Amino acid sequence: MPTDVIMPQMGESIFEGTITKWLKKPGDKVQRDEPLFEISTDKVDAEIPAPASGVLQEIKVAEGNTVQVNTIVGTISADGESAAPAKAAASAAQPSAPSQKKETPKPEAPVAARPEVETHDEDVRSSPLVRKIARENNLDLSQVTGTGLGGRITKQDIMAFLERSQAPAAPAAASPAPARAPQPSAAPTPAAIPGDLVPATQMRKIIAQRMIESRRTSAHVHAMFEVDLTRIVNLRNKLKAGFEQRNGARLTFMPFFVRAAIIAIQQFPIVNASLEAESIRYHRHVNMGIAVALDWGLIVPVLKNADELNFLGLQRGITDLGERARNKKLKPEEVEGSTFTITNPGQFGAVFGLPIINQPNSAIMGVGGVTKAPLVVTDADGNDSIAIRSVVHLTLGYDHRLIDGAVADQFMALVKRTLEGWSEEVG
Repeated sequence: MPTDVIMPQMGESIFEGTITKWLKKPGDKVQRDEPLFEISTDKVDAEIPAPASGVLQEIKVAEGNTVQVNTIVGTISADGESAAPAKAAASAAQPSAPSQKKETPKPEAPVAARPEVETHDEDVRSSPLVRKIARENNLDLSQVTGTGLGGRITKQDIMAFLERSQAPAAPAAASPAPARAPQPSAAPTPAAIPGDLVPATQMRKIIAQRMIESRRTSAHVHAMFEVDLTRIVNLRNKLKAGFEQRNGARLTFMPFFVRAAIIAIQQFPIVNASLEAESIRYHRHVNMGIAVALDWGLIVPVLKNADELNFLGLQRGITDLGERARNKKLKPEEVEGSTFTITNPGQFGAVFGLPIINQPNSAIMGVGGVTKAPLVVTDADGNDSIAIRSVVHLTLGYDHRLIDGAVADQFMALVKRTLEGWSEEVG
C-alpha cells in the first residue's frame, strides 16, 4: 500500500509551507530518511526526508505551490510495487497546477546519466543535495576540492567546478538552464537573462517584508568604531592549527566578536532588551543571532544562552548553526528567540555595514572586513609611532526608542577595549 508524503508542521506557529524543489522524480527509488523535497516556510527553508523506502510513485503538489500542513504532496510505493515511471512522470508534469511552466524540462532530466556514474560519493564529505547534483551531471566528487569544514564539498564548490569544466550535462544544456531560473529555491542560481521577469522566492518575500517592518518599527541609528584587531589576529594565526586539531573546528574571528558583545551586554543590558507595548523586556540570557548568507537569501540562526558558553562552546555552536543553515537542517526553534544579532558583511570585502535591526531585538552589530592599515600607536611611555596594524570597523545599529546614543557608544567602547586587550583563554 502506498505511503503518503505530507507537508510537515515545522513549528507550532507554522500553518503552511511552499514546496520549492523536488529532489526525486516519479519512478526514482528512495530510502527512508533520504531528503525527498525542499520546503520554505516563514521560519526556515528545510529538506524534508522520505517517510518510507520504496519508489516515488506520484507528485501531487508541484514546485512553487503553497499548501497547508498535513496536506498529501506525494506518494511512495513499496519496493515490490510497480510505480510505472513513465506514467508517473507524466502525472508529475501536471500535478495540480497544469499551467506550471516547469512541465517542459521535467522529462528531460538526465535519468540515463546516473548509471554511468561510478564514484564513491558517499565517502566524500558532502550534503545530499551536492551528491544529487553530482549524479545528475555524471561527476565524481573526488575531483572536486571542498572548501567547507573538514574539506566538506559545498554547493558553491560543485557549481564552480561545473562552470569551469563546462562538460557535465552537455546534451541537456539548452533546456534545464532556462527552466531553473524561475524556481523558488535552486542551487546557486544561474545568472538571469536581461529582460526576464523572475518570480521572487518565498524566502525573498519574507526578507523583504521583515526589512520593511523593521524600518517602520524601530528608530534606527548607527554608531561605528574602529578597532585594532592585531592582538587577536596574531593570536589566531598562532593557535588556529592546534585549535582545529584538538577540537575539530576551525578557529574563526566570529567567536571573538560574539564574546566581546556578550561582555558588553552584561554591562549594558538594555542593548539585549526588547520593547513590548509600553514596557521593556530585559532578557535573562543572551540568545545570539548569527546572520548567515545563503545562495538563496539570508537566515539568522540563534545560539541560545550564548552567555553560558565558553569560547570553544561559542565556536562549535557558531560552526554548527552555519553548517546546518547552509544544508537546510535547521529547526524552526533554532531561528527564533534572538535577543541580539551579529552580521558579518566584511566576509565579502565590505569595510563596514549599516545593518537593519533584526526584530524584536533592539540592536545589531555589523562586522566589517579585517584589513591592514597604518595607525598611530602609543607605547607605555606615551611615545607615538606609525605601525601597520590589523583593523576592523564595527557598526552598532540600535533602536533609539530604547537605547540612548551615550549608552550605545559606551557599549561599543567596551567591545573595542575587550577586543584590543583580549585576555581570555581560547581553548
